[in-house]
Amino acid sequence: MDNISRVLFVCVENANRSQMAEAFARILGGAAVEAYSAGSRPSGTVNPRAVEVMRELGYDLSIHGSKSLDELPDVAFDFVATMGCGDACPMVRARQRADWSIPDPKDLPPDEFRGIRDLIRDKVRAMLNELGVPSNAA
Repeated sequence: MDNISRVLFVCVENANRSQMAEAFARILGGAAVEAYSAGSRPSGTVNPRAVEVMRELGYDLSIHGSKSLDELPDVAFDFVATMGCGDACPMVRARQRADWSIPDPKDLPPDEFRGIRDLIRDKVRAMLNELGVPSNAA
């Protein structure tokens, strides 16, 4: 058994919130985390605005791709968060689940979009803390 925490973030399109959450889990958790994101109806692209606000923090979100739940590895996740879009993950095994009820930022002005980004960072940091994963600075 390894000591890596597997975390998953789910939304409908896998284009904004779940992508940023996956990025923050990678940034903050480092090698102690395997982070994934997926959507029930993926858009096929990551929102360029999400790419831009993550670039402001030094992370290249353009390397991510919008994925479906069917593309996830067949593993038990330590933590699964839905991003407030009502998605359920009936076929995803998880030890712990949460619905973070985070508004979709895609149509928000830039400062509010950044506010959602920062909220996601804070939630990911708290989740990693609950899992006992030391958090890197970000």
